[in-house]
Amino acid sequence: MAAVAGLVGVLAGGAAAPSGFTALREVDPGIRQDMRYAGERNFTGAVVDGYEEPECLLARPAAQALRRAQRVLLRRGYSLRVYDCYRPQRAVDRFGRWAREEDGPQDLARKAEFYPRVERGRLIADGYIAERSGHSRGSTVDVTLEELAGREVDMGTPFDFFDPLSHTDDPRVTGAARANRQVLKRVLGAQGFVNLPEEWWHFTYEPEAYPDTYFDFPVAVAEVRP
Repeated sequence: MAAVAGLVGVLAGGAAAPSGFTALREVDPGIRQDMRYAGERNFTGAVVDGYEEPECLLARPAAQALRRAQRVLLRRGYSLRVYDCYRPQRAVDRFGRWAREEDGPQDLARKAEFYPRVERGRLIADGYIAERSGHSRGSTVDVTLEELAGREVDMGTPFDFFDPLSHTDDPRVTGAARANRQVLKRVLGAQGFVNLPEEWWHFTYEPEAYPDTYFDFPVAVAEVRP
């Protein structure tokens, strides 16, 4: 889908989604969804602003490309599992505010899981958290592989692990984990997705439907239905 002219910058909260967005479940209900920011299992420890439902919303071309990738993977005994898709700008803003707060005793378990070797105050400066995210444009997805029985495969690090070990081609990641990263990268790449080298889970479908727009409508299926 071509970019929509005139939609530049962040849309105001409450603005409707453009007609080019869809719920992934309506394109391929077999792709498994584990929407981390709609629950508490994420680095903030809480539901993130703007996530009203645990649903993957995407620009339609990206959703259709995921469906094609899923068909390839099913023949190999795998399924995709998505962690995050469209992300409202208000959620990105919340990440920035969280990164400027100080860790307390209640944050020790989350720090051990998501950022054990970097201080929270360094996450913005070190590039792990940004003021703008490609997710807000609707063509970016965070995704992993899992076996058809539902068990995630070894990727070397968890999702959202703020560490160089999450770099897709980090040489310290070897064996099955390295092979699994390459399978994900190759299969998605064949369908038009480009991997972010710093995050093995992060892929953007190109050409983007809305390359210059950062949307802020909430994550809810009703937002993308006519």
